[in-house]
Amino acid sequence: QVQLVESGGGLVQPGGSLRLSCAASGSSFRINDMGWYRPAPGKQRELVAGITSGGSTNYVASVKGRFTISRDNAKNTVYLQMNDLKPEDTAVYYCNVVVVVTTTYTQVGFWGQGTQVTVSS
Repeated sequence: QVQLVESGGGLVQPGGSLRLSCAASGSSFRINDMGWYRPAPGKQRELVAGITSGGSTNYVASVKGRFTISRDNAKNTVYLQMNDLKPEDTAVYYCNVVVVVTTTYTQVGFWGQGTQVTVSS
C-alpha cells in the first residue's frame, strides 16, 4: 500500500503563487508517472500537469507557462509550482501516483486526499 500526503494549498490573490507538494510513502513500490488533477466541467477530473519517470512533462493548455511540475525521486515527492494564479484556477487539486508494486510487478494508481486552492481578491 502507498500513502500520499498533499500539502501547500490555500487562499491567494489573483497573480499570486502557491506550491503544492505530494509525498508518497510505503514499501515495495517504484514510482512511474506522477500528476496533478482537478475537477473540470463535464469531466470527473482533468489532468493539470503530469511528469513521467524520465522527467517528461505535459500540461493542460490553460496552465502552460504558469504552472511547473517537478519531482524529487529521492523523496518520492511531486511538486506543482503555480504562478500567476487566476480565479478560474480555484479547485481542489489531487495528486495521482502510478506505481509498480515490486513484489508482484503490477501497476497501481493512488490518489491523494486533495488540497484546496482558492484564488480570490
